[in-house]
Amino acid sequence: MKIYPAFLSFLFISIFISPSVSDHCNAQDKKVLLNIKKALGNPYLLASWDPNTDCCDWYCLECHPNTHRVVSLTLFSDDRLTGQIPPEVGDLPYLETLLFRHLPNLNGTIQPAIAKLKNLKTLRLSWTNLSGPVPNFLSQLKNLTYLDLSFNNLSGSIPSSLSTLPNLEALHLDRNKLTGTIPESFGMFPSKNLYLFILSHNKLSGTIPASLANMDFNTIDLSRNLLEGDPSVLFGPKKTTFEIDLSRNMFQFDLSKVQFPKSLARLDLNHNKITGSIPAGLTDLELQFMNVSYNRLCGQIPVGGRLQSFDYSTYFHNRCLCGAPLDTCK
Repeated sequence: MKIYPAFLSFLFISIFISPSVSDHCNAQDKKVLLNIKKALGNPYLLASWDPNTDCCDWYCLECHPNTHRVVSLTLFSDDRLTGQIPPEVGDLPYLETLLFRHLPNLNGTIQPAIAKLKNLKTLRLSWTNLSGPVPNFLSQLKNLTYLDLSFNNLSGSIPSSLSTLPNLEALHLDRNKLTGTIPESFGMFPSKNLYLFILSHNKLSGTIPASLANMDFNTIDLSRNLLEGDPSVLFGPKKTTFEIDLSRNMFQFDLSKVQFPKSLARLDLNHNKITGSIPAGLTDLELQFMNVSYNRLCGQIPVGGRLQSFDYSTYFHNRCLCGAPLDTCK
């Protein structure tokens, strides 16, 4: 069989040139990624990061379908990955998602180079051994919608500058060692779209800022802190809040004077210093969960709604509550 020169040329191109043609990965992005891999000690998690292959096919990242620039870097669930967040992450200018999660041997502070990622929308640094403060430079990430710094060893106060983030929708700072007060500026987020407000399991103290009356969160979790005073500004009939957890603090207020959102489905107030009686308005709510135990409440538990569907543990260890499911009032 006669083999024509044109066919040989096509065969040569197919074998030797096509791989480079199909390599959509941006050359600079690939260089940065390989530097990140090296800085992390070439972990097994990044075994697919082979310089001879298209980085857009590598595990733990995504490229934009049109520009082929790296837009997502997600490293998670590897207890063999050690070291600090490499500064090279700041050299991926089109990054929209950055995730370091469930990496117990990732240490150091939150990498300052992250401030260079002006397109970043999601930042999740959680379940790691990161320490140091919640940095002020995070307020420079104006496109950020989701900020999760939970389950770390972060300390110090919460920077008030976070309230300048114009698009923030979710804030998770729970399970750290944060101290100080909740910033007054947290009632002044520009977009009012912040629906997840999770600051639980810290050492926060002081009272709830009056400015939080301006916010309409979907979920509020301030549990297991050292907060005190009256948190009534978090409630209100015009709000659309679904869940409020203020348990295990030192709040002291009259529960009977609180007006609840019609949307409220989960309410946890256990282990505080709450006085008064359980308001009848709670019978109008479609409650899925409630706990007011270990407080200083008195009076008869209102009959109706879901209040009798909860067991004894929802109400016990109060001053003088009575009525189903507790003992009959005398």
